[in-house]
Amino acid sequence: MKSKLKPLIITAIAIMSVVIILAGLLYFGVLHINNPELKGLTVKGVDVSSYQGDIDWPVLVSQDIDFAYIKATEGSSHQDPYFDQNWQNASETDIRIGAYHFFSFESGGDTQAQNFIDTVEPVDNMLPPVIDVEYYGSFGSAETIDVDAVRNELRTMVDLLAEAYGMKPVIYVSEDSYSTIVQGFFDDCSLWYRSVYSGVPGDVNWTFWQYSNRHRLHGYNGEEDFIDMNVFNGSEDEFNTFTDT
Repeated sequence: MKSKLKPLIITAIAIMSVVIILAGLLYFGVLHINNPELKGLTVKGVDVSSYQGDIDWPVLVSQDIDFAYIKATEGSSHQDPYFDQNWQNASETDIRIGAYHFFSFESGGDTQAQNFIDTVEPVDNMLPPVIDVEYYGSFGSAETIDVDAVRNELRTMVDLLAEAYGMKPVIYVSEDSYSTIVQGFFDDCSLWYRSVYSGVPGDVNWTFWQYSNRHRLHGYNGEEDFIDMNVFNGSEDEFNTFTDT
């Protein structure tokens, strides 16, 4: 009995070791689950905030980066402390840039829109504004918010940003926020879908896909070692003319 059990134990230990090694490689950003290039998706970009600290934009964009979304605002009063310098320095490179806003469930859509408008000065060939809609903190699920009220405030912000910038904003979603807040109510807006643990979003009509939150690139030195990677759902020519008007 012992002679039969020993090989099983050795096999189990070997399998566990491989799993642990693979998990470590994934966690530390050495291996990546998603590879959009295999699907012919080659227009890639990053999204950044104060977590990346000071960014050397020429270095960052030299790493096969076509676009960048930069955090501008959150709620009705917060501005990302690195936005102004990121916006200025990124605009001096040859990539397309856009700004994003983290949507608060506790503020009105009008005041959140005004915060963004007061902060983000348009630049040539800018990408449409993005409203990041995801659960956070004590608002961890649909049961913790008034979904109808949130949709109404989000619609207000969408319409005000569209009027101010001449482009419908893109809405960034997680699987949960899409299915409980956005799906079926904001089909006039392009979608930026977060799916970092599975493949290309299947049943979602997406324009941008956040396919990784654990990439490591050169050119930033903030408290966050990793950077989010995204891809555009289309060709380079389609991307160059994308405005979502």
